[in-house]
Amino acid sequence: MTIAIIDYGSGNLRSAQKAFERVASELSLKSEVMLTANAADVAAADHIVLPGVGAFADCVAGLDALDGMTEALRERVLIGGKPFLGICVGMQLLATTGHEREVTNGLDWLPGHVQKLEVDSTAYKIPHMGWNTIDVSKSHKVLEGLDGESVYFVHSYAFRPDDISNCLATTTHGASFASVVGHNNIIGTQFHPEKSQHVGLRLIKNFLEWRP
Repeated sequence: MTIAIIDYGSGNLRSAQKAFERVASELSLKSEVMLTANAADVAAADHIVLPGVGAFADCVAGLDALDGMTEALRERVLIGGKPFLGICVGMQLLATTGHEREVTNGLDWLPGHVQKLEVDSTAYKIPHMGWNTIDVSKSHKVLEGLDGESVYFVHSYAFRPDDISNCLATTTHGASFASVVGHNNIIGTQFHPEKSQHVGLRLIKNFLEWRP
């Protein structure tokens, strides 16, 4: 099994790589967990992970700068049906548009929009940073055993899917937002599994065992 974590200049990805390596080892999988900026690696991967931190537009630009990467992603994920996990801004990039400094087109794999969290700033801090619980609203293999568990967030914007059935779990920080979205072989988490200790490792285990 080859697990490709896409490196497009969005943060330090070593913690994510180590988390996937740990889980793959515990599952006794014959696997390679690679950090890659090479479209050919993604085109041959069995599981694909798109992380992301920072501004939506910057992440789009970073991904677009990798020769052939968006085409390889579409071919392998949308057509090939390989399991895909988006993390934080990597999850937000699944949307149609991001509304941060400007309106920026996303991958548009899950129709919807990324907008700033609307909360009472006198009562709730933005960015939403730290531990919070997820409430699973739709049964999913990757979310088995995670309902009500605490995971780690760092974000100021949230994905609002057009189709509510693509919202798999919610979290409340002043207001409710989609903390997990997904459809078919695609799933995305607003939180960071690699920073969520045993709960995050359980999600990664479920993802690696998932056969959509």
